[in-house]
Amino acid sequence: MIRYALTCKAGHGFESWFASAEAYAALAGTGQLACPVCGLRQIEKALMAPSVRPARTAESAAEERPKLGLPATELETALAELRRQVEANSEYVGMNFVAEARAIHDGAAPERSIYGEARPDEAKRLIEDGVPVAPLPFRPARKTN
Repeated sequence: MIRYALTCKAGHGFESWFASAEAYAALAGTGQLACPVCGLRQIEKALMAPSVRPARTAESAAEERPKLGLPATELETALAELRRQVEANSEYVGMNFVAEARAIHDGAAPERSIYGEARPDEAKRLIEDGVPVAPLPFRPARKTN
C-alpha cells in the first residue's frame, strides 16, 4: 500500500491509499478519482515528505534488547545467588533424592548436603517422617530451557 497526498484543481488537499503507484495511475488516468470536498475529478499528486523513521544504531538496538541471561530484579539476583550456593556446596542426586535423603537420615549413607527431585507426595512423607528437607525455588539445570 502507498499513501499519496492529493489536490484537486480547486485547491482542496486530501490523502488516499492505493495498492501501488500503477493503481493510482490507472485510476487517475480513467478519471475515477474525485475530490471528497467538491467532487472535481481533476486530481494531481501533491508534494509530500516521506514517512521514514531514522535507522537505529547498533548501540541503541543493543540497549533496547533485554539481557535475558542477567537477573532483572533484586529477587532474581538473590535467587541466582542461592542457586549458585546450592550447586557449589551440595551434591545433585536427581530422582534418587528421596532414597538418598532417607539413607542419610537413617545413617546408612554419609552425611552431606544434597539436592534433587521428588514428587510432592514423596516430599510430604519425608517431612512427616522427620527427614529435614525443604523445597528449592528453582528447577535443576537439566530441566531449564
